[in-house]
Amino acid sequence: MKISKNINQISRRDLFRVAGRYGLTSTLLAAGGIGGAASLTNIAQAAESNYKKRFSKPAKYTLKFGASGFNQRNLLIERAGALFFAQDLEERTDGEIRIEFIGDNQLCGQLSCVKKTQQGITDIYAASTQNSAGGAPYLNVLDYAYMFPGRASQYHFLYSPESQKILRDPLEKRHGLKFLFSHCELRGIQLGLKWQDKPTVDKLETLFGTKNRVTGTQLGRIAMQLLNLNPVPVAWEETLDGLKQGLIDGAETWASAVAYANMSPVVSQSVDLKFFCGTEHTSMSAKVFDSMDAHLQDAIMESSYTAQVHVQAANEAALVKTVGFSDPQLQDTLFVKHNVRPAFLPDSEIKKAEEMCSPEFNPKPWEQWRERLNGWAGGIDTYKEIHRVAREVPKDMLPENVEPRRWWKSA
Repeated sequence: MKISKNINQISRRDLFRVAGRYGLTSTLLAAGGIGGAASLTNIAQAAESNYKKRFSKPAKYTLKFGASGFNQRNLLIERAGALFFAQDLEERTDGEIRIEFIGDNQLCGQLSCVKKTQQGITDIYAASTQNSAGGAPYLNVLDYAYMFPGRASQYHFLYSPESQKILRDPLEKRHGLKFLFSHCELRGIQLGLKWQDKPTVDKLETLFGTKNRVTGTQLGRIAMQLLNLNPVPVAWEETLDGLKQGLIDGAETWASAVAYANMSPVVSQSVDLKFFCGTEHTSMSAKVFDSMDAHLQDAIMESSYTAQVHVQAANEAALVKTVGFSDPQLQDTLFVKHNVRPAFLPDSEIKKAEEMCSPEFNPKPWEQWRERLNGWAGGIDTYKEIHRVAREVPKDMLPENVEPRRWWKSA
């Protein structure tokens, strides 16, 4: 198995041999930090250097980071920032906090990482908020249909001090989780190989009646039902074969998830429906955070902020230069390599979808969940308030131009 496009000659077995000597986290940090051509010797030397630096003195806290299916290879495709955060926090605290990074679904998966942190098995986790909503239902608050016009509005909300009272505080109070940072994309329908010889989708109606795999989000199901997208729960290990064989038409997820999860070979069209959040976030146990000295709590927040800034810029670049989610597409991207066509619907078609399924235009199907989420948030009208904050920036603003802010500090 190849580890990355920059480390082509190093097998997974060799990488784990190095990890057996210097530890997995030191080795992953080494592999992720070497650009261009690399050899096993280079990786081993860098891992040794990382190990000596990281273990130069005893750590006050060693935090276990369950990173679902992530590793240094796919974190260069979907820039979710998990390894970046781990390295920044270790350096920022001069080794007082040490991170044991465990990805590749070795400790937990997309559906279980949140529960492992709540149970105290891990201290930090990375997974999508949609898959984590099964263990922390308040995360559904991000999934109202068409609440966010674009990726810029998502980043703007996460940076906003208002995200503290609308998202972060209720999540911490109800589920014991401290929301640190997140990557931002919007979900669409990823059509399988039965669509490879069909015209590129340019009308919403083309998708009506299709059968599509849905993730763990309860609110996402509402949107899909209202758009006649027939959400069906399909196990992840069966999704790729279903897309290849035509047993399902598509799957709801976002572009970089297709690329990092090796879905590109079985996807023919990536339809940018933009109908609700795709947010690959990192959270930690609030209990663990609260047990730390004040200066270490400050360091965690500063590393979270730095990781959020990194993710904002890096993932926007990766979408174009690594994934190939653009029009025109750049050569040597994963989508071009696997003949995946991005399908960017006209604004008029997106407006049709919004009028069909958003709480603004079709409120009744959302009432039960909206009332529940509002109650958990202490009476805040969650949809109305997030909808308002999301529109404080122009709809066509480039995501990389959103001003970073420390959300835990007053505006």
